[in-house]
Amino acid sequence: MVDEDTGNYIVLADDPLYSEVSPTGQVVAPADANLVSPMIPRSKVIGFGDNYNRPDYRPDPDVLPTCFLKPNTAVVGPNVPITIPEWAGDVRHEAELAVVISRIAKDVPLERVDDVIFGYTVANDVGDLAAQASDPQWARAKGFDTSCPIGPVIVTDLDTANLEITLAVNGEVRGRGTTADLVRNARELVVLASQMFTLLPGDVILTGSPFPAVAAAPGDDVVCTVEGIGELRNPVV
Repeated sequence: MVDEDTGNYIVLADDPLYSEVSPTGQVVAPADANLVSPMIPRSKVIGFGDNYNRPDYRPDPDVLPTCFLKPNTAVVGPNVPITIPEWAGDVRHEAELAVVISRIAKDVPLERVDDVIFGYTVANDVGDLAAQASDPQWARAKGFDTSCPIGPVIVTDLDTANLEITLAVNGEVRGRGTTADLVRNARELVVLASQMFTLLPGDVILTGSPFPAVAAAPGDDVVCTVEGIGELRNPVV
């Protein structure tokens, strides 16, 4: 947990997803903290694509967005290297707003969706475009180990209507957009996901990228940023 006044990290005794917030009394300065992923999904990561209006592309709002799954073994935290598989041909990165689910949920109506949202974080949806083009399914392209960095924190109270999202490689911004251009907003995607699957506590929903996927090679440093949440930094190896 982050102290809003000091920016320091407050160590908790238990998982706040399943118990009341209970500080241990230990406080860690950001410079001394080794952050891990704020959430390892108990079950799954649900990804949505074709969900942003862009200058070069406007999805049909009457057509469901592309949906895919990532295993929880794809999830890593900040500063963990993204390892490019030997078979990969064209790995790209997408900075996205991610939703963390708080409780078991199925067929959730929009008016109750806030009851099942624990909070929001930053995700880098890493995928291999070559495998996406060649394989009939996206499991290999989207689900390899380290293909879903998440972090640095989960923000539990956030207005997601108009948040700037950027992706930088080696300090150069390669993509910039805003959640105001979402075709289906974060809450609507939770409703849609709950119609497809039973959502479990800790499940993560990726809302899509507001700009085309960005290339990064081994040796590069990728930083995904969502306004109001923070920076998610990972090297590529």
